Amino acid sequence: MTSTPPTPRTSPSRSEGLIVAAFLLATLAALGLAVVYARGGQPQLEGALLGVALLGLGTGLVLWAHHLLPRGPFAEPREPFGDATEQAEFESDLERGGVVTRRRLIVGSFGAALVAMLTAFAFPIRSLGPSPGNALRTTKWRRGTRAITSDGDFVRASNVPLGGLVTIFPEGDPDSADGQVVLVRVREDQLDLPRGRRDWAPDGLVAYSKVCTHAGCPVGLYEAAEQTLLCPCHQSAFDVLTGATPVFGPAARALPQLPIEIDDEGFIVAQSDFHEPVGPSFWTAP
Repeated sequence: MTSTPPTPRTSPSRSEGLIVAAFLLATLAALGLAVVYARGGQPQLEGALLGVALLGLGTGLVLWAHHLLPRGPFAEPREPFGDATEQAEFESDLERGGVVTRRRLIVGSFGAALVAMLTAFAFPIRSLGPSPGNALRTTKWRRGTRAITSDGDFVRASNVPLGGLVTIFPEGDPDSADGQVVLVRVREDQLDLPRGRRDWAPDGLVAYSKVCTHAGCPVGLYEAAEQTLLCPCHQSAFDVLTGATPVFGPAARALPQLPIEIDDEGFIVAQSDFHEPVGPSFWTAP
């Protein structure tokens, strides 16, 4: 059988040199990109180096495929291996190692380019910042933490009248986004809190996270007649007496309750942090 006549090609040695040069260029450009990024970054230079690295890698692969890989279609009968002379010539070629050495050089330069580019692409992972760990599930409230107002004043239990509402924060962090709490006083005999929470509401004072469990808006309105907390964003309503369970609107989860107590000086203090994550429910979805 016959094969398609091969088209003229560039000499193998020249092609190999061009391929290795392209891969080395990609390697140097990728390493340069990593260095520039590690030293603070410069968008224009980073873009140029990335372009050169990709161009070098692509050029090397195209030259490799075009000049060194066999072209077809080829078809020939399978014949038994040659006589002793041909075997000796084949062994001589292997011992000489020229073809294998060139192949290793090309593959090695290609591997170096890939490693350099992967290294450069790994550097931006630093920009993601440290792992949040358990930060989304905890706040600044701790056992003994006093409640303060946005002005930094400590909050006494006597400062909250029946039917009144005060926004409080953990001591030392008056701008806390996840630690903001609404403190409401109701009649103690009207409370119907979940099991185990009776001592969380001394003298009818109940404290709930101000961050709505629907979309994270601040729950800052209190309707004393209905004894419900209202979120102005999407009109979710929470029953203060039953543990801030949702009674209207899109919110599907109760506002987390902060366990509080009154210290010897009459100030509001936390018994602990919230027992569940604050904020929108999708944060805790599986």
